[in-house]
Amino acid sequence: MALGKGRWFVVWLFAAQVLISANSMIVEIVAGRVLAPYVGMSLYTWTAIIAVVLAGFSAGHWLGGWVAHKPGGVALRITAGWTMAAAISSGAIVFIVRYSAAIALPLFETQVPAILALTTLAFFIPSFCAGIPAPVLTQIAIDLDPARSASRLGTMFAAGAIGAIVGTLASGFLFISWLGTSLTVLVVTLAYVVLAIGFWVMSGRALGLFWVLILVGLGAIGLAGAAQSMHPICDRETDYFCIRTIDLSDDPDAPVRAMVLDHLVHGAGAQNDPDVMYTDHAAVLETLARITRPSDAFAAYFIGGGTYSIPRKWQANFPNARLTISEIDPAVTETAAENFWYDPAGATIIHQDARSHLNQTTDQFDIIIGDAFTDIAVPEHLITREFFETVRDRLTPQGRYFMNVIDYTDRLAVLGSMVRTLQDVFPHVEIWVEARQPAPSERMVFILVAANDPTPVDQITVRSPLPIEYAAMANDFTTALAQRPTSYVFRDDFTPIARMLGQRFN
Repeated sequence: MALGKGRWFVVWLFAAQVLISANSMIVEIVAGRVLAPYVGMSLYTWTAIIAVVLAGFSAGHWLGGWVAHKPGGVALRITAGWTMAAAISSGAIVFIVRYSAAIALPLFETQVPAILALTTLAFFIPSFCAGIPAPVLTQIAIDLDPARSASRLGTMFAAGAIGAIVGTLASGFLFISWLGTSLTVLVVTLAYVVLAIGFWVMSGRALGLFWVLILVGLGAIGLAGAAQSMHPICDRETDYFCIRTIDLSDDPDAPVRAMVLDHLVHGAGAQNDPDVMYTDHAAVLETLARITRPSDAFAAYFIGGGTYSIPRKWQANFPNARLTISEIDPAVTETAAENFWYDPAGATIIHQDARSHLNQTTDQFDIIIGDAFTDIAVPEHLITREFFETVRDRLTPQGRYFMNVIDYTDRLAVLGSMVRTLQDVFPHVEIWVEARQPAPSERMVFILVAANDPTPVDQITVRSPLPIEYAAMANDFTTALAQRPTSYVFRDDFTPIARMLGQRFN
């Protein structure tokens, strides 16, 4: 049976290319969510995903060009085989990431090669296989009417672009939001199987190896479906995070729990002891803000909710306080209410990006606490001079801004840049740190305080839950740190925090 030559055959080629391209983009977007519980969501993660997927497409297009030299029917049958390989490799994504992460990640000390290795293992082959059909389908479309080769070439390029747009929109706004990653992978696998069968049938061969292709396709669908029976990594998979709640206490009458967002603990709390913070940074932020509050009827703004540990304590101890929390992910708030004993009715909760909300509101606050993180870094748009100017404008004259920063003791480039940026906006900036000698290259949590005047104490003892001492660094050290050549003023157009953290995991 010869290949079709009618108008509808060209339409079918166009539609097939749209679907292939859409599938490949869905896999690319899914990659970010599948990898997040193991390596987080950072600039390096998305850079690796885009690079690996593009490398796969490029290699696939190259091989597809060789396949396209063959007669149309033969080329379509070969393409059917590679499309089925795309189905199998896509169906195996969840398994590959989960089981290779435990082996591959410990082999690396820094993020970039580890993320590249894991991304390559899981996503190069699906992208490579998805890149093969485009040259084949384009060549067939041209061969059907050589006099219109330029028009057909443009049409097939457009099909690829349309598919990429559809796949991107569908994955971000539909599939991942409503189905989750593993079900989305199952849909992609099913689509590849249908395409592979379609290529084989349209090649003019409906018998022969057709039933083998069917059996392989069923195997690919079964592989993707089997991921549904695996123990889920996430308690909740949202548009922003993979959320997990971990029990830290063996006593069911005195539960202590931690919240994990993607691959890092972002907070902890105890049911029977809401006054105690279970992370050092929360304990120090809470203590410094509490002892410098102007009165019991203070107004506080939280950038990031997490377990809502500080608002929970303040709602119980300062009923006249006005608390506003900006938490971008509603599911985080729901998790705090369900698993961390927080009552959302005691505060104003804004499910919106904090910078966007602070730009919109005219309210003034005595305390603003910055505690939003993606991976181990504060989101870039929340650490720039332009953002800190907004924070300053939302503070009362006696108000104070508190935030936690993570950096390594052998670098301190991020800390120095944060101080230098804050000093561009606020008259007085302090660094608070645990009062002990740090280990070489240790990752430490620093608390920054920015205000019009110094904190009235220079040392505090907090419970998290054991007593721990924090102290303010000398002003001379703070100033010298900000003046280092490695310290920058972070701006909206230049915030290299990912590079400055040194690409480390921990």
